[in-house]
Amino acid sequence: MTTVAEVMTPGVESTTSSQALRDAARIMREGDFGSMPVVDEGRLVGVLTDRDIVVRGVAEGLDPTVCRVGDVASRDPVTVAPDQDLDEAMELMAHHRVRRLPVVSGGRLVGVISQADVALGAKESKTGKVVEEISQPTSVARGA
Repeated sequence: MTTVAEVMTPGVESTTSSQALRDAARIMREGDFGSMPVVDEGRLVGVLTDRDIVVRGVAEGLDPTVCRVGDVASRDPVTVAPDQDLDEAMELMAHHRVRRLPVVSGGRLVGVISQADVALGAKESKTGKVVEEISQPTSVARGA
């Protein structure tokens, strides 16, 4: 059994819910990543995605210098524990159609597991299935 801890990326960049949206977006651009955990007082409280920035921020006409990350970030993200089986994490990623999952221990962020981490740590056939399910359009993935 391969665990999440064996393949996750520890020590990932995070933001706080009080950080200006523009500053968080710049960090994401400079780091070349499409999502970032939101951590307040050491606890994971959400995830900020590039989609959150566009759909809940830009499309709503919010000023990114005034708007805070907490105003647009996704709350209650799906998470995994470091000791969880990698197959379970892959199933969660496929089911929720997400490319990254925060890894949490005792409510505290300890890392992130991504599609790339899964590809390196899992069997090739299973990885292909997960990537295919994550990438399905919403109507196809839900069986519509």
